[in-house]
Amino acid sequence: MLYSAGARREAQGVAPCRAKEREQTMRNSTDARSRRVLMRTMGALGIGGAAAFAAACGQANDSAATGTGATAAEKDTGKLVVMASPQQPWIDAQTAFFQKKFNIETVSTRLSGGEALAKLKAESGNPSFDVWWGSPIDSFISAQKQGLLAPYKPASAAEIPDKYKDKDGNWHGIYVGSIGWAINTKRATEKNIPEPKTWDDLLKPVYKNEVVMAHPATSGTALTSMQTVLQLKGKNETEFWKWARSFHNNVLQYTKSGSGPMAILERAEATVGIVFSHDIFVSVEKGLPIKLIFPTDGTGYEVGGMGLIKGAKNAVSAKKWIDWALTVEAQEIGPTVKAYQAPTNPKAKVSKPEFLQIKLINYDFNYSGEMEEKIRTRFTEEIAPQPQS
Repeated sequence: MLYSAGARREAQGVAPCRAKEREQTMRNSTDARSRRVLMRTMGALGIGGAAAFAAACGQANDSAATGTGATAAEKDTGKLVVMASPQQPWIDAQTAFFQKKFNIETVSTRLSGGEALAKLKAESGNPSFDVWWGSPIDSFISAQKQGLLAPYKPASAAEIPDKYKDKDGNWHGIYVGSIGWAINTKRATEKNIPEPKTWDDLLKPVYKNEVVMAHPATSGTALTSMQTVLQLKGKNETEFWKWARSFHNNVLQYTKSGSGPMAILERAEATVGIVFSHDIFVSVEKGLPIKLIFPTDGTGYEVGGMGLIKGAKNAVSAKKWIDWALTVEAQEIGPTVKAYQAPTNPKAKVSKPEFLQIKLINYDFNYSGEMEEKIRTRFTEEIAPQPQS
């Protein structure tokens, strides 16, 4: 087709306009489809999931939250789901106090340290919990390295010594506890079994089937105990695994939870239990023939931590929990239910200071966190399978 010069100029002027119209139409159509997809996604996630989805989008370029307020994208749901690892009575008392004080619907589930870390890994990206409270910080360091925690620096953290908190706010220490040995004195006397003095003493034939401990794959208590031996041996893994195999020959049973050995000791079914000292003392208070001793070559200790779980659906409530859990008020609840861990807030009363006035090793928490997965896995594969209950 032939055009006159004027017709060609007119066509050239109209074409760009029509192209712009088509581009705008396509853009509007794309925006409409995007809005429909977004609405379907939020509908499928439900109210809580939609809030978390929106928060994740809104915080994509945000830095770590600080203080106690919510970010612009966070919604105050008035709910909180706590994953906790200390003693059940303490968990119950802590959550009940928090719920009453802040009028926040609070539920909790107890999981031992290894179970808790495994749960976080399994639910990465869509956690069913909002905050992890309790368990040695070794596990929190491991979780941090795997991207399972979200940094948060509450105002109350200013009162906590630097050695008990992560400088970036990924975890905060809430208590301190030392590893001890529980001795059933009645059984020891009847069977003429001497008290062990050092960690290597536990390898002697006299303790065959007389030692109980939790499994390091499920328990933070047992992991701390094994890390203690590893570090006492200069972090020489060859020497440690040689020790662990010999130690296994004397173990009557591995329990799932760190305090589990105490039930066996109370029934006088074994002589020696490797447990945190504060858990042992509970049995001593009952008037049972249980004695608390500490290894003379040094023992390890835990800093029990807590942290905000990445992707928490109730992040506002979780931050309130973290801020409050570092206060004197929160840290003095434990002893009221026979949880005798030492507080990390220096202003809080220490119920049993003697549990830390012993020979402690220079425990390397970062090294422990780096080695955690290796010890849990190798112990399970080469030494003993995980207990199922």
